[in-house]
Amino acid sequence: MFLRSCLAALTVLIALGAAGAATADCPAKSTQMDDIIAALKAAPSCNRAMTIFEACEYGASGDVQFGAVVEQRCEADFLSGLGASRKKAYQRELRACDRKYLNESGTMYMSFTAFCRAEVAQRYSQKALKTAGPKAR
Repeated sequence: MFLRSCLAALTVLIALGAAGAATADCPAKSTQMDDIIAALKAAPSCNRAMTIFEACEYGASGDVQFGAVVEQRCEADFLSGLGASRKKAYQRELRACDRKYLNESGTMYMSFTAFCRAEVAQRYSQKALKTAGPKAR
């Protein structure tokens, strides 16, 4: 029982810390979800979108929407150029993120999943841009 109480308190502290960080460094007009989504959509690059996501994260289920925007932004850099086998590999990596915290309870695990998926998309974007050379950036 004591351990469960400590874990619950730690979860709350982490969530509060993440929310506090978001308000201090978030480059969006405000920390409202619509403003953060607008900032993510306006990001000039995948890496910038990820930086905004990290700065504006809620540490909870709202991050699922933010992560989806980052995924879409990053996928614009590589998805159309992937062959069938690489697309399957990409989908496998995304599914691995979905499974990673599947049996965990709490909205922070939804945030962890969103970040995992966005990081996979970011890696693919970085690799595609590196392969394409400096002109693609």
